Amino acid sequence: MKSSTCIGISSMKPCCRFLISYRSSSFFGFSPPKMSRSGIRNLSKSLSKAVDRRRVHSCKHSKSQVVGYKCLADPNRRAFSVSDSSWGQSRVVSDSFRVDKGRSRDVLVIPRVASDFRNHSTSVEHHVNEKNFERIYIQGGLNVKPLVIERIETGDGLVKEDNTGINASESDVNTNDVEGSNLTEPRIEREVSEIEKEAWNILRGAVVNYCGNPVGTVAANDPADKQPLNYDQIFIRDFVPSALAFLLNGEAEIVKNFLLHTLQLQSWEKTVDCYSPGQGLMPASFKVRTVPRDGSPEAFEEVLDPDFGESAIGRVAPVDSGLWWIILLRAYGKITGDYSLQDRVDVQTGIRLILNLCLTDGFDMFPSLLVTDGSCMIDRRMGIHGHPLEIQALFYSALRCSREMLTVNDATKNLVAAINNRLSALSFHIREYYWVDIKKINEIYRYNTEEYSTDAINKFNIYPDQIPSWLVDWIPDEGGYFIGNLQPAHMDFRFFTLGNLWAIVSSLGTPKQNKDVLDLIEAKWDDLVANMPLKIIYPALESDEWRIITGSDPKNTPWSYHNGGSWPTLLWQFTLACIKMGKPELAQKAVALVEERLAVDQWPEYYDTRSGRFIGKQSRLYQTWTVASFLTSKMLLQNPEKASLLFWEEDYELLETCVCGLSKNGRRKCSRLGPRS
Repeated sequence: MKSSTCIGISSMKPCCRFLISYRSSSFFGFSPPKMSRSGIRNLSKSLSKAVDRRRVHSCKHSKSQVVGYKCLADPNRRAFSVSDSSWGQSRVVSDSFRVDKGRSRDVLVIPRVASDFRNHSTSVEHHVNEKNFERIYIQGGLNVKPLVIERIETGDGLVKEDNTGINASESDVNTNDVEGSNLTEPRIEREVSEIEKEAWNILRGAVVNYCGNPVGTVAANDPADKQPLNYDQIFIRDFVPSALAFLLNGEAEIVKNFLLHTLQLQSWEKTVDCYSPGQGLMPASFKVRTVPRDGSPEAFEEVLDPDFGESAIGRVAPVDSGLWWIILLRAYGKITGDYSLQDRVDVQTGIRLILNLCLTDGFDMFPSLLVTDGSCMIDRRMGIHGHPLEIQALFYSALRCSREMLTVNDATKNLVAAINNRLSALSFHIREYYWVDIKKINEIYRYNTEEYSTDAINKFNIYPDQIPSWLVDWIPDEGGYFIGNLQPAHMDFRFFTLGNLWAIVSSLGTPKQNKDVLDLIEAKWDDLVANMPLKIIYPALESDEWRIITGSDPKNTPWSYHNGGSWPTLLWQFTLACIKMGKPELAQKAVALVEERLAVDQWPEYYDTRSGRFIGKQSRLYQTWTVASFLTSKMLLQNPEKASLLFWEEDYELLETCVCGLSKNGRRKCSRLGPRS
């Protein structure tokens, strides 16, 4: 068959197939005319306009060379279709991989065949104009060696993972390695407890395959759950602890697949009531669905079905998804040492799209991101609209990650400059205005109001009566924390655990502030940890506050779910913060608590009551990020040198370019003077 096969992609939910190019593709060395990203998107739309939004049709081109990939699910055999080294015809590899069933071991076969053209892109041309798609080069074609990960449990409590190639017919798969690819995972051999073995079994059981390759883990995998809702989907934020667990255990392939497939989803059309958000928006979650293939009642194809917020409660876009994606991308490179993924043109473009969306100019006077309620882990109405700490801490982390990963050239130099300026302004803003301790609260208590001056002390016109009565007796003499939100005439004094932990991890706070946050958690252990780490928010909204702020949300009743519930998934972030600040014993104390209960309670999503004694009333069991957080925390404590790859120290370059030096008015009490000196 001389002609190649082009697969048109619909704008809704395409199957496991990707349209590489048009007639003048540069994918395999052709030299194309320069085309903008929007032009390529319009081309994709025009190709798919005549087809049903849910279906994929094949069209033949006699002159162009296009590679297509489709994942077919046949009841009698599972096969994947790839193109051979001549790129002129495709063939099926299915029965070449055989495993000896007589051996007592778990064997996972991962065909190292690219399901996406992104898996082959390895370089970026630095001279390309910012508004043009860079050309992609492939080394070695699809001469890829399949990978087998064999996991053998021995009688002495050791888990051995061995990676070897599977014997395959040379006519089916060329066993030459792709140049520059890391086709072997490191061997992991360490002692694990029975609860860790159970946790690994649950985590591996939650893995979702797409076209024969692992792409993520479902949010929860409770076999008794008759109404999974969206818990059977792969969430970007939920997958982060799972990804770290796999990376720390030497299993990087699933993380790489996840990063690339979610990146491919970034460019899809997102529309709610005839309005589309920005290009850089990442989905909150996606699901692998199996649908009948056209014209064949016995064959099926797998499609990715993403949710950008159009199906979410309240129809809120997931602001944190793109930030988590960037953070995970950096972690992948740091742990595996494979930085080629970051350098790829499509990945570089994805980073830039996310940053352009976050750094877009608006009416806001503050460097913090303005978001609506429910746009992060707290995805229901909880009074966090405005500038919540969690988003600011993740935003700061994503900016620092991007500054490390972006290729600096003429096309990106302005973006890098904008990142540096925003980092400087954001860190000053959070350190100066979000921080409270006993001294700061006393200062707010004595504030004058209605000040009109650039030298005003009470810049946000905060009324002293806003200080809640619980805070006066709760704040310790030693220690402090970052408040949950800051807007004109409004300070949210609730303690938001995730935002404070990420302020430590990313060095958004000063070294002293970071230390004081952990000192406060230790001093208020019975309130913030108690029987189950950790409170997502403290304290809970009750009575009229609960009715007004949550709208009488029956799921967020006082001391439940997001309203003061205890979430074990916060454990890995707490562990990371403790290791950074030289207090691993605090993390070990928290891990010991969860180790006693999680397996017995069947790994719940969250716990209720003030002290976290009860399993949450609507908590899903066998929650994946609960399991993954426990495993990640254990491995970080066993290998603290790995933890150092995931956090940041103080950036003294930012201190030297502090915005405080730009003006003498209103900037004199800069929190950076101490660290700078």
